[in-house]
Amino acid sequence: MNQYEQVEHWIEENQDLLIAFLQKILRIPSVTGNESPMQEFLSQYTEELGARVDRFVPSLEELKTHPAFVESKMPYENRPNVVATFPGAGGGKSLLFNGHVDVIPEGDARNWEHGCWSGDLEEGKIYGRGASDMKSGVAAMTMAVKVLKECHVNVKGDVILEYVMDEELTGNGTLACVMKGYQADAGICCETSSMCVQPGSIGRIWFEIHIQGKAAGIQKRYEGVNAIDLGYIATKAVSEFEAERIKKIRHPLYPDILSSIPCMVGQFESGSYASAFPDSCLLKGSMATVPGENSDQVKAEFAAFLRERCARESDWLAKNPPKILFTGYFAEPSSIPEDTPIVTVLKEEFTQVMNRAPVVSGRQGAADIRHLNRYGNTPTVIFGPGLTEQMHANNEWVYARDYLDSIKILARTIMTWCRISD
Repeated sequence: MNQYEQVEHWIEENQDLLIAFLQKILRIPSVTGNESPMQEFLSQYTEELGARVDRFVPSLEELKTHPAFVESKMPYENRPNVVATFPGAGGGKSLLFNGHVDVIPEGDARNWEHGCWSGDLEEGKIYGRGASDMKSGVAAMTMAVKVLKECHVNVKGDVILEYVMDEELTGNGTLACVMKGYQADAGICCETSSMCVQPGSIGRIWFEIHIQGKAAGIQKRYEGVNAIDLGYIATKAVSEFEAERIKKIRHPLYPDILSSIPCMVGQFESGSYASAFPDSCLLKGSMATVPGENSDQVKAEFAAFLRERCARESDWLAKNPPKILFTGYFAEPSSIPEDTPIVTVLKEEFTQVMNRAPVVSGRQGAADIRHLNRYGNTPTVIFGPGLTEQMHANNEWVYARDYLDSIKILARTIMTWCRISD
């Protein structure tokens, strides 16, 4: 039995142990803003595995100096990043794994058939907030290193595990790692990918549309201009902009462009009282971009299109155009070529484990690879066991089999990329 076979055999023989690790971290609540307990556990765990651990709180003041910084509404005190470095024997290529530990809020408990923090295993599915997004990815990259340790497999290149905070709202956790100088010859972000190999991710732009009507008393409402009516015009214009983009945007990683570049209003706020005339309106929404698009250009096209359509539909909006702001979450699209060496190795190891070629696609969600690719000098591909359609879902779950298979694939990728040491 060679070392690759030995690793796969160990995983099959120790499924309960590997699943228990994922269940353990699913039972540690880590909603954005409360990452510390999870990071304390991972810091101690990886140190016991033999890592050199760097536990640091990102500096908002330093982050603000970077062009990719996204404004945070939460303080960063007691919200550390954890970077665990496993030094290689020397002479091999380094590999960086990236995963975020924060998850979205629990939501209504009535939507959970299994407790939000239960980690329940039932009929091949492991349940809990973050099961797919992305504690299964965090667990898989950690267990891949553990398996190699257990099987006494040493590699020549360094392996770096980044556990970052504040991904859900800003992505500043990974940016802080980049600014601190962490980089490698290649990277794997273990985000939700439904076991697809994904060399790219979309970008995301949040926007606000502020509309001012004309105030009037409710008895003389006919003298005013109703902001709800104006908001409806703007909402339709946003949908029309999406339709235009769907006609013209094409990308090889995104053959289903309809589901890949949504542009929609998600919040509609107007009026202050049931018996008062609504004279202002606030719309909030987001749009997606694909790799290769210029975000500033897309923003400018959106603003021009919206003003033109609103002016066409309303004389009032022609004279009082909506105010359009791009604020809140923002992520650039990002990709690396499909023939990048780390993508090739990952595809080959996937095929060895699964006995079929992987689906290669683009992630239909933003990801922190944008920082690693653009600023971190680390060409990074996305691969993880979490299902994209389970991201932020009620009663979130992940397939146990996908989780176990991903550990095999990642462990083999480390062995091939970093090279086994004699």
